[in-house]
Parts: sequence; structure tokens; C-alpha cells
Amino acid sequence: MKKYLLLFSLLSFLSMVQAQQSDTLLVKPEHINTSILIPGTHRWLVYFKAGKDSSRTRFNIWTRKIDMIQYRGKEAVSVTQEWENNDTILHTVYTVCDRKDFSTLYQKSWSKTSGTWEFDFIDKTFKLNGTLVDATDTLRVHTGMRKAFESATGQYTLDWHLDLEVFPLLPYQAGRVFGINYYDPGFSAPKLVYYTVTGSAVIKGYNGQDIDCWLLSHDASAQNHELFYISKKTKEVLQLEQEYGGRYRYKVKLAFSN
Repeated sequence: MKKYLLLFSLLSFLSMVQAQQSDTLLVKPEHINTSILIPGTHRWLVYFKAGKDSSRTRFNIWTRKIDMIQYRGKEAVSVTQEWENNDTILHTVYTVCDRKDFSTLYQKSWSKTSGTWEFDFIDKTFKLNGTLVDATDTLRVHTGMRKAFESATGQYTLDWHLDLEVFPLLPYQAGRVFGINYYDPGFSAPKLVYYTVTGSAVIKGYNGQDIDCWLLSHDASAQNHELFYISKKTKEVLQLEQEYGGRYRYKVKLAFSN
């Protein structure tokens, strides 16, 4: 009898492992649906808290404009970002992605601290503050960036700087785990990042509207947890709650974009 119980337990465990593995989707071009994107201007309020019940601080407004365009003979999507802090522009980004699979074709970004970075994924070149970075540039930090970029141009990646646009493109279902090969131009080499659909929740919208959302969870580390609320109807990211080291960051999509 004990042998049968042991065998049953082992088979149950193996079935559970197999089910978990079958629910993991490594995101490929065929899984991407860019038709879900909503052209126009979208804004998120971003703020921080020192603790769960602390007052809100460090307010930002993130504006992201989506356009359907033609780029070098390809049907493409452009995303124009502008991050504001009070009366100051902190960061701007212009990204062009292939409309079929949302792979990055071009990105130009600027920040007050880093200057201008420009990445051409078709020609496989990039510039820092207008200067081409190639094999003759032996500055250690530039060499690392160049090698990471070269790695990214040789494989299918999605732009981590566009996560708010990437998440709506995915095929959601309860319990699914997405493995996304993310690359943020200018930073480290592409990395497979896992996000889990942990359930559903209803949040209140304007006029008392109930909005049914997917809950998408990501643990960057033991001390860094993200939870995204994604509308089941429109697939927009409506809210992010992030806890890191006892502190909190929030992103809340604004209903009006004037």
C-alpha cells in the first residue's frame, strides 16, 4: 500500500511540474499582437512612498505617445516618451518598433545625467552624444555597452524601456508565466525576465466603473516585487505597485491626457 501511495505522490508531483512547465511561454514574434495598441497620448502619474502608510513624494508625469508610421520601408510603431518632474523635463525617448513583432528598429534617448544615446538596430550602430561608438573606442564602459548592443541585434528582444507598451501585446491566461527576452538599449545584455499571471482583481475607475484586470507579478529580487494591474478589456497597464527594500513606487494611468 505504501508503494502505491508513494507512486501516486510521485506521479502527482510530476504532473504538477509538467503543468507548470506547459504554462510557461517564452515570448516569440508569433505571440505578439500589436493591433491591441491604442494610438494617441497616454499618461501615468508616478510617485514614491517611504513606507506603506507614508505620504507621497517625488511626483513625476510620464507621457507616452503611440503612432503608427512607416520607417525605412517597414510598417512600424513609434513611441515618444517625456518624463516630467514639476517644471523640468528629466528624460525623453523616441523609439521605433517593427509593427509585426515589436522588435526595436531605432531608439534615441536623452537624460539630464547621461546626455544623448542613439541606437540603430538596422545598421547596427550607436552613438553617444553624437559620436559613433565602434571597436576603436576602448573606454571600458563604452565597450560593455557596445558588446551588449551587438548581442541584442543578433537575437529577438523586446525593449525593456517600453514595458508599459509590451505588456498589452501578450496573450494572457490565468496562471501563465511569460519569459520575455528584454533589452534596454545602453545597458546590460539581453536578459530573460519572467512575469507570472497570478490572478485577477477588480479596480474602480471613473464614474464607479468596475475594471476587471489581470494581475502580473515580477520579482526582480527577494527585496523587489512588482505587481501590474492590466485591463482585461483594453490590455492597458492601469497601475503598478512596486515594493523594494521597504519602500514603494506607484504608477497610475491617468484617464485624461490633455
